[in-house]
Amino acid sequence: MNEPKVYLKPNVVLEPLIDKWYAWSHLISPATAAMNITGRHIKIMDSFIAAPEVHEDAVRNPRLLGGPFMDIPKERAAEVVALKADTLQRRKDMLELSNAIKELDMMLWKEAKGFGIETLYKKVPETLKGYVELFYDRNGNPAFRFFESLLYKSRFYNKNAQSIALWVTDNDHRPFCLSTPRLDEPNVLQLDLSFDHPGIDELSRMKRTPAPLSYIKAQLGITEEQAPLFETFFTETPHPTYDRYTGDKIRMRYFGHACILIETKDVCILADPLISYYGYHSDVEHFSDADLPDVIDYVIITHNHQDHILFETLLPLRHKIKNIIVPRAKEGRLEDPDLKLMFNTVGFNNIIELGEMETVQFSDATITGIPFTGEHSDLNIVCKLCHLVSIGEFKLLFMADSRITEPNLYKHVQEQTGDVDVIFLGMECDGAPLSWLYGPLLTRQVPRDQDHSRRLSGSDCERGMFLVDIFHPKEVYVYAMGQEPWIEFITSTKYTSESNPIVQSDKLVKLCTERGIVAERLFGEKELLYEREMVF
Repeated sequence: MNEPKVYLKPNVVLEPLIDKWYAWSHLISPATAAMNITGRHIKIMDSFIAAPEVHEDAVRNPRLLGGPFMDIPKERAAEVVALKADTLQRRKDMLELSNAIKELDMMLWKEAKGFGIETLYKKVPETLKGYVELFYDRNGNPAFRFFESLLYKSRFYNKNAQSIALWVTDNDHRPFCLSTPRLDEPNVLQLDLSFDHPGIDELSRMKRTPAPLSYIKAQLGITEEQAPLFETFFTETPHPTYDRYTGDKIRMRYFGHACILIETKDVCILADPLISYYGYHSDVEHFSDADLPDVIDYVIITHNHQDHILFETLLPLRHKIKNIIVPRAKEGRLEDPDLKLMFNTVGFNNIIELGEMETVQFSDATITGIPFTGEHSDLNIVCKLCHLVSIGEFKLLFMADSRITEPNLYKHVQEQTGDVDVIFLGMECDGAPLSWLYGPLLTRQVPRDQDHSRRLSGSDCERGMFLVDIFHPKEVYVYAMGQEPWIEFITSTKYTSESNPIVQSDKLVKLCTERGIVAERLFGEKELLYEREMVF
C-alpha cells in the first residue's frame, strides 16, 4: 500500500534560531554576532537572572515594548541560568572575538597618533591577527577593517549554533523577539539544523507539493521521540492553488510593511520580504505566502535591518527565489557586514550585488540602484540601496526608510532617471536611538543626549515632499511603517493617531491629494493594476 502524501500545514512557523535566540542578520556575520552575543544576549540574561520580576513588570508596560526585557516567567529563571552557562561554554570563540575587537579599538585610540601605522600590527590582539587591516581616515582617525570572507571560514563561524523551531500559530500576536530566547516548550519542536540545510527547502515545498511523511522525516533526521509532535504539522488537505498572473498589465500587491510584489506575465519582483506567512484568521485582511508565485525572479533587499531581512520569511522562500539583489558592501567594517557573503553562507545562490546608479536589465524591465541616505544613526553604512523598477515606460521608485537629508542628491538622480509614476516611501520619522540597534557594536558608550539625537529615522512630511517635488509622481504610497500586527514582534512599533509618524504621513497624504496626486498610507493589503505606460 502506498504511503499517503501530506502537506505542511499553512500555519506552521519555521523560526530560525542562533544560540536559541531569534536569528537576524547581525547574528550571522561572525564579528557582529560576537558583539551581539556579549553586548546583547549575555547582558539581557544577566539582567534577568539578577531581577526576573523587573522583566516581568517591564514586558507588561506598553511604553517599554522593544526594550531589553525577557518575556519569560520568573519561575523559569533557572533555565535562563542554564542557557547562559551553555552559551559561555559553547561560544568561547565568540566571546574571545568580541573581547579582541574591543581591545583592538582601545589600542588604536591609545597608540595610533597619526604616525605610520604598520608598527601597530604587532600590538593587534593575537585572535585578530591576519583578519584585520589597520588604517587612518583622511582626518587621521585610526580604524580597521575585517577580511570578512576569512572570518566566515574561521572557527568564529559555527553552523552548529543554528537551529530551527517548528510550531503552530493561530493569531498575529507574538512577543518582541530580539530580547527573549526560545526556551523549551511542549508544543515547539527544535531541530538542530543549520540554515543551509537542504531539508528546509524540502519542508517548505510541502506547502504546495505533498510528500510522504517518511520522506521528510528522513530529510530532516526526525527521531522517534520527535515524530509524534512533528506529525501534527502536516495535513492531507490540499491548500488553495496560486493563480499565476497572466495579464498584460503590471500588478502591484502590498503584503505589509515594506514588502511589495510586482508582477507581469513575464517577471516577478519581491521587495523586502516580510510576510504574514501563515494561514489563519486575522482581523486585518492581508496577503500571505499563498499569494506568492511558485517562482520569484528577483528579491530586492534595501538594507540590513531586521524588518527588511527576515530569515523566517526568506528561508521558506529560498527554493522559489532565482536571484536576490543586495546593496554592495565590501569595506569590511564591523557595523556594515557584507550581505552577499551572508546570504551565500546560509544557502542562497545567485546573489547580485548592485551599486548606486547601476542597473540590472531583463526582459523589458530594469532595476536601478538609487542612493539611500540617513536612517542609520549617522554611521558610515554603505550597505543600503533604494530601487527604481522600470517596466516598459512605467517607473516605480522604492525609497524604503531613506531620510531625504539633501534634496539636491535626488535632483541629480532625477536628471538621470526622469520622473516616476509611483513612489513608495517609509515615514517612520521618530526611529529608535543609535544604541537600540547598534549599541552592542560600540566599544565606548555614547552619551545619552548624543544617542537620542542619532536615530534610525525615515522621512517626515517635509522630506517626503522633496521627493514629490523632484520626481513628480502620479501616485505616492507611505509604507514600511510597522503597523501591521504580525510585524510587531520584530519592530515593537505601536502608533496612535497622535504619534508623529502618523501625523506626518497624514499630512503628506493630504498635501499630495490636494495636488491631484493619488496618495495613501498602506496597511494590511493593497492590489493595483497599472498599464505599462500610464494613461490619464
